[in-house]
Amino acid sequence: MGAGKTAFAQGFGAALGVDEPITSPTFTLVHTYDTGRVTLHHADLYRLDKMSEVSDLALHEMVDEDGVMLVEWGDVAAELLGDHLEVFLRHNPEHAENERSVVVHSVGTQWASRLERLKTALTLWLED
Repeated sequence: MGAGKTAFAQGFGAALGVDEPITSPTFTLVHTYDTGRVTLHHADLYRLDKMSEVSDLALHEMVDEDGVMLVEWGDVAAELLGDHLEVFLRHNPEHAENERSVVVHSVGTQWASRLERLKTALTLWLED
């Protein structure tokens, strides 16, 4: 809680061209935003604890579409998502209030090379 998941989704959406406010889908479970070139699906599964509840959302169909899926509290849906990139945001209360750590890793072979390219790009960006 309070790690910046919605702020991350807002920044991600802005980079994709979403021009409407991105809010947490805590009670609606999934919000969908159409940018005109790619669809962004933002899910919050915090309140779900059974695979059957997640299956009813048909996330797998959204993932199969030409779009991007951001899932908060996605542990319960991991096996439905196939290959994906996991981003963990952590707030350490011992550090500055606005400081977060970000841990990214790939699940499956499809994302392994993409993650390596991302690491290279971030390294170059940090060196500038």
